[in-house]
Amino acid sequence: MGIKSKRRDLALIYSEKPASAAAVFTQNVVCAEPVKLSRKHVADGKAQAIVVNSGNANACTGEQGWKGAVAMAEKTAELLDIPVEDVIVASTGLIGEPFPTEKVLNGIEESVHKLSDREMAGSLTANAILTTDTFAKEGFTDFKIEDTTINMAGIAKGSGMIHPNMGTMLAFINCDLAIDSDLLDEALREAVNKTFNMITVDGDTSTNDTVAIISNGAAGNEKITKKDERYERFYRNLEELCQHLAKLIVSDGEGATKLVEYRVEQAATEEDARQIIRTVSDSSLVKTAIFGTDPNWGRIMGAAGRAGVDFDPEKVDLFIGSDADRSVQILKDGQPVKESRSDVKKEMQASNITVILKLNEGTAKAVGWGSDLSYEYIRINAEYTT
Repeated sequence: MGIKSKRRDLALIYSEKPASAAAVFTQNVVCAEPVKLSRKHVADGKAQAIVVNSGNANACTGEQGWKGAVAMAEKTAELLDIPVEDVIVASTGLIGEPFPTEKVLNGIEESVHKLSDREMAGSLTANAILTTDTFAKEGFTDFKIEDTTINMAGIAKGSGMIHPNMGTMLAFINCDLAIDSDLLDEALREAVNKTFNMITVDGDTSTNDTVAIISNGAAGNEKITKKDERYERFYRNLEELCQHLAKLIVSDGEGATKLVEYRVEQAATEEDARQIIRTVSDSSLVKTAIFGTDPNWGRIMGAAGRAGVDFDPEKVDLFIGSDADRSVQILKDGQPVKESRSDVKKEMQASNITVILKLNEGTAKAVGWGSDLSYEYIRINAEYTT
């Protein structure tokens, strides 16, 4: 398309059948023009196409950017002969640059003629939405609902500006299940809340965060209209796919060298557990200690204590390890376990680390994922526009 000189920069996803649709978007007050438009288009629970450009976020672009987003939807609808309201639009890239509308429209026209259902098409699409990412993020699952095989595939992008709130950088999921759009919306929101909304790289919520799903019923199952066993099976697979994509985003965090899984267990409420994870995983002091394999576990407790959650520090058990089965206990009932730091330092040299915080306040739990904070993150973001 020509926005990015050396990489693909436009993706087009199309369902030949009208589909149920749902999407969640950034809660940032400063939101991109395609977010504003797509919120309107998905409100009726229907969509048939998703068009995405990379290289330009179309955020903070005013009327010119709004017209560009509308033009993307109109051109896609015209070429595919579908209602313009059934087109979801998304953009990613540099904020505040004039939107290259003509280049994007030319790219859409070219892409429509290249639509394909071949397996490689998914990988090409996943590559087209990348910015500072170092690899494409995609996933696929199939599962049975009664005697019908359901297929579900997803792609995502994200490496920096990762601390989502109701969405993530960009993620798009296609499914051939027949399901009521209200139930689809509810399932997506719950899955996003437990996956994409539980990751962080740098604590910044993007202006463009979008997660969208279209499900067109092509599998031929009897339409799901209530929360029965069929809905639960679909939801479990949706959450697993979202978690897979979310973890890929964190593992590709700008400058990241480690993927950290945070678990808070035995909390009074799930929201308490989630809030502690969000605070600890976003702590610069915790992230830099993990980067340096420094067993400075006091930073974890300090971050948990400022999360706005009421708990008794003298009940807490804390573990750190290369995985849950190799965890070293650091605190027991709030008291340090002797001679644990050297063992923890060895475990922290792994590229995957697990932090487990048991509050011993109740039965609720949550899990989330974060990265470390390295010198390379500073370099990438200090030179982003140059």
